[in-house]
Amino acid sequence: MIRLWIASLQLAELFVSSVVHLIYGFYIFSSAVAGDLSQALNEMFFKPNVNIEVKEEVPNARAVNVDNLPPIVLVHGIFGFGKGRLGGLSYFAGAEKKDGRVLVPDLGSLTSIYDRARELFYYLKGGQVDYGEEHSKACGHSQFGRVYEQGHYPEWDEDHPIHFVGHSAGAQVVRVLQQMLADKAFKGFENSNENWVLSITSLSGAFNGTTRTYLDGMQPEDGRSMKPICLLQLCRLGVIIYDWFDIPWLKAYYNFGFDNFNMSWKKAGIWGLVDCLLGNAGPFASGDWILPDLTIQGSIRLNSRLRTFPNTFYFSYATKRTRKIFGVTVPSGILGIHPMLFIRVLQMSQWRHPSDVSPPYKGYRDEDWQDNDGALNTISMTHPRLPIEHPNRFVANDSDCQPMEPGIWYYKIVEGDHILFIVNRERAGVQFDIIYDSIFERCRKHVFRKTPPTLPNYNQQ
Repeated sequence: MIRLWIASLQLAELFVSSVVHLIYGFYIFSSAVAGDLSQALNEMFFKPNVNIEVKEEVPNARAVNVDNLPPIVLVHGIFGFGKGRLGGLSYFAGAEKKDGRVLVPDLGSLTSIYDRARELFYYLKGGQVDYGEEHSKACGHSQFGRVYEQGHYPEWDEDHPIHFVGHSAGAQVVRVLQQMLADKAFKGFENSNENWVLSITSLSGAFNGTTRTYLDGMQPEDGRSMKPICLLQLCRLGVIIYDWFDIPWLKAYYNFGFDNFNMSWKKAGIWGLVDCLLGNAGPFASGDWILPDLTIQGSIRLNSRLRTFPNTFYFSYATKRTRKIFGVTVPSGILGIHPMLFIRVLQMSQWRHPSDVSPPYKGYRDEDWQDNDGALNTISMTHPRLPIEHPNRFVANDSDCQPMEPGIWYYKIVEGDHILFIVNRERAGVQFDIIYDSIFERCRKHVFRKTPPTLPNYNQQ
């Protein structure tokens, strides 16, 4: 009877979670479509009838052309999208407009950290995405992917380094990319090194995994396989069917990033679809997708090969939506947490690792992983700590890190849920501008490996 009651509760929770996520996904998609339609109608019926003369301002003699500044690259997280997807909707809620030299790449929204790092490199340098022969064979997908006729920053090298800002899994993507540069892992670019990356700023970054993966359906025993009935299984089925139908206009609007697995009906046919649904083929069969990388075990596997480099500047914003009452961790409010995340904030704050399963690492304690933002545990977002802790420094006030030193993870803890600083700018209010202004200011004024140029409206003392 008790087991039946528990199973009923789990099914009810699965139903509620599925409905909430579907509604939110539909809301985002419909908002993007509505925005595009509104813009198209405005252009059609309200074209200006007068020519407006624009006077060209004479640039300040001391000003520097923004094209000469290192670009700031904003890297989205899981289920995210870059410029050109979902119409005019901005994943970073328009933060990219705060600086004249910002790039927002569109990477696979559910593809693995490894694949996304490869895609990011070719987005910047140009050429056809090469996932590597060994990796492609092991994971059962094509070695080559999308072609970038012109890279978005083809001059990228040690003398023309880049600032990266990653949200959620995007922060880990950038770390993997920097390690690949250090390892000279890109064929034809043997001159690459870690100094191509000038700074990395993490916004709710997924450095050490999250217990939410187990709540959504990953097995805590290995951090690779999925439970038979769970939210991730429903996601898996939806993604496979979406990719199999391969509707061009829909895929152009939003793409999960699995084109290299050739799951389209044109290539896979009916039996290919059956194979994917049964778990015999595709990214979910090989484990080459994002969720295994976000388990604690998966993050440890990734981190064991990743370094914090001495010439790169690192800063991290960790988010938290919990507090302790009489020693018990609970959500810090109701209205301040997005409805899609509230259940998970509550569940993660009460997480207990199964007693019959070996802990993911030596010294693991449940209480360390209870503070969270509804998607990631706060302990995971501050800085890389597993399997070894990297150099770090807590920042209470910005003056604590002036001047910044390279090779150290400076981190702040911000009161907010996981999506507070993306998609909907109004939710964050003034905090939105405070966070992003500080990020761009740090990139432009404080984080230079060499003597910085004089910036517009900024004179060196």
